[in-house]
Amino acid sequence: MTTLPVTVRAEHVAPAARRPTPQGDTHDAPGTARPAEPHAPTAGSPATGADGVPGVLDRCRALVRPSLEEAVGRLHPWVGEMAAYSFGWCEAGGAPAVASGGKGVRQALAVLGAEAAGAPERAGVAAAVAVELVHTFSLLHDDIMDGDGDRRGRPTLWKAYGTGPAVLAGDALFALAVETLAAEPGGARAVRTLSVALGDLVRGQADDLLFADRPWRGPERVRPDEYRAMAEHKTGALLGCAAALGAVLGGAGSGTAAALDRAGRHLGVAFQIVDDVLGIWGDPRATGKPVHGDLRERKKTFPVLVALGSPIGGRIADLLESGDAPETAATLIEEAGGRSVALAEARRHITAVETSLSDVPSTTRAAGELRSLLGYLVRRDV
Repeated sequence: MTTLPVTVRAEHVAPAARRPTPQGDTHDAPGTARPAEPHAPTAGSPATGADGVPGVLDRCRALVRPSLEEAVGRLHPWVGEMAAYSFGWCEAGGAPAVASGGKGVRQALAVLGAEAAGAPERAGVAAAVAVELVHTFSLLHDDIMDGDGDRRGRPTLWKAYGTGPAVLAGDALFALAVETLAAEPGGARAVRTLSVALGDLVRGQADDLLFADRPWRGPERVRPDEYRAMAEHKTGALLGCAAALGAVLGGAGSGTAAALDRAGRHLGVAFQIVDDVLGIWGDPRATGKPVHGDLRERKKTFPVLVALGSPIGGRIADLLESGDAPETAATLIEEAGGRSVALAEARRHITAVETSLSDVPSTTRAAGELRSLLGYLVRRDV
């Protein structure tokens, strides 16, 4: 088994990945947890290395972009303009844009999933297009539900075009994703794979919204195991789906597709928990967030939920309910084990990623690039 090059350290905090969600992007995670956008690490695996992974992302984006543009071009012109805006291709009104369209992580997972199945890279393009459409659809609706006004340094779609048009654009992208997969050989199996991921994504989003209204203490408080399930569904499901869909359209057997799906799901949980640690203890110069930002916003993140179950959980709950003294709350959460337990949980899921990948054929270049990419996504020093 090839070990992913992952280091999770408590003594140093590196940049947080700002989205995700399940999900490329640059605003903070609202509510309890948003799918985090994977961020560039400091090292990669021996198979490709840190310098090589950006090249893999560039290759996959260049491969997928024409087909993604062709798909969006089939939409109603106004809806297509909104879709192009959401991808960073144009400004509101249709003028060419210079905004970043994201790293294309899910596109790369889909292409590499197909290649790991022994298929040519083109076999994963339809999967990459479908996942990118669904990912963007989920972000459009997330922004509306969470009231976020900015993404990637400019107004979100609902701010630029209005709430109703943004909902319509999201619905159109979802429908286009299903149409894209259904037209492929093996499309029925691919659509079923996507449907499972979408069902989980909705479950995760529903739990995320409901967590915000639950109390900090008592029998109705949010438990860490509930959070794990939410993070897997909301963040991990689409990451796993991306790689699995590429494998499905590449003709892989159910075992390979399932292993890739498991790897992505564990990756999502690990990534979200590390993001939570950075949201409390991250360096603002690196994360772009104010110190103790998640505590100031009283988010129910994994370290907080762990600490609330400790003997000093009542004191922490008092501070969180009042919104006072986030610095004191951060100290108490660390004393209660919230930080150390969270990092241990992230390591556990990273190990599960490695175990899942051991069931994926490892004799091809694509398998090495896939391992490198997953290592790239989880490699952050916290």
